[in-house]
Amino acid sequence: MALSYQALLTAVPVVLKAGNVPNIVGEAGIGKSALVAEVAHRLQAKLFTTVVSLSEKGDLAIPVPPLTSDSFIQTKAYGQLADVQYGYAHTLIAIISYAEAHPQQPIIWFLDEFNRGTQAVQSELMNLVLQRTINTLTLPDQVQLVLAENPDASMTGFAASDYGVVAGDAAIKDRTVRLVMRTDAGDWLHWAAQVPAGKTEPNIHPLVQQFIGADATRLNQADAQGDLVATPRAWHRVSQNLTVLLTLSAAEQAAVALDIFQGDVGETLGLAFYQFLEQQAIQLTPADLYTSQPVGAVVPAPVLKQFQAMSEAQKSTLLASCLQMTNQYPLTDDQLAGRFLQLLQLLSPDGQFALVQQIGQHRDLLKQLYTANIAQTSPYVTALYQYLQQVASWSNQ
Repeated sequence: MALSYQALLTAVPVVLKAGNVPNIVGEAGIGKSALVAEVAHRLQAKLFTTVVSLSEKGDLAIPVPPLTSDSFIQTKAYGQLADVQYGYAHTLIAIISYAEAHPQQPIIWFLDEFNRGTQAVQSELMNLVLQRTINTLTLPDQVQLVLAENPDASMTGFAASDYGVVAGDAAIKDRTVRLVMRTDAGDWLHWAAQVPAGKTEPNIHPLVQQFIGADATRLNQADAQGDLVATPRAWHRVSQNLTVLLTLSAAEQAAVALDIFQGDVGETLGLAFYQFLEQQAIQLTPADLYTSQPVGAVVPAPVLKQFQAMSEAQKSTLLASCLQMTNQYPLTDDQLAGRFLQLLQLLSPDGQFALVQQIGQHRDLLKQLYTANIAQTSPYVTALYQYLQQVASWSNQ
């Protein structure tokens, strides 16, 4: 039995509150790290992460020679002995320091890629999981451990797995609760559409959401013609790359987009996504909207005609991209404000209201527009601010 992301958001805290150690097993890129981060956020816990596959033996606790004369023991018959001390890795020091400074706050120490560490490293971590100690150091009670592993062929249901893992010790298996994570497109699309706190855009670009929503098997799919696997993490990269690509000219996009997408999700899906974007016919960019000639607060007729020919979703996506670039194209510039206002008014009422809600997340921008409105020195900026207020009031009608 495997659990979805949403189910694990419930299961992992249950295991932790019971005083046990969850071991999350799942394919690479499926979202294990994101899951643990969200669990820590929900539990209001401070999160520390150690990537075990990058660790070497001795990284956590390194023997050091005696530092004072008190560390030497003189015996009557067997000579002098040295009481070896230990120097601890920065992560351990940070955890202990944080625990002392915040004794009431829970702490999660995430040991990621646990079974991709060497046998020596895993053995060194054994006492952490089994006894909560490393040499002379004891973990504070508020520190809870979470492990994550890639599947290996010895695990039930993963006979065909070929990850380069080191099979875990039987004691680890006996002292942890294995929670198998599976990809769930519904869960992922729900997360993809959410807007993180402090952000103005969803976790995943709407066009990527639309592409996966049309065929959920694309979310986690091996490339039939290559060695890449499209995973949730890979689609996140596609979303980030697409956001930047849409700020380039159409010619620049055409020159590099296909190779970038195929580098993320493989030849077959990369080509399919590229063709999907071509079908969406997003030919305009924020640069086209703002810098096309002749200059001024009015969008040139050829660009305006092209914008009007786009679908409602394409218009909204393009104007949302403009909001991502207010540092480069500030809406407090009178000519840019005029063009944005003209294009905003070409959206449907629902589209305008949705975009104004996004603008509401840009606190600094709203403050700047408000200041310009008070000054009454930039007529188009004033008009834009007043129109935004008008659209925002539609929710009360």
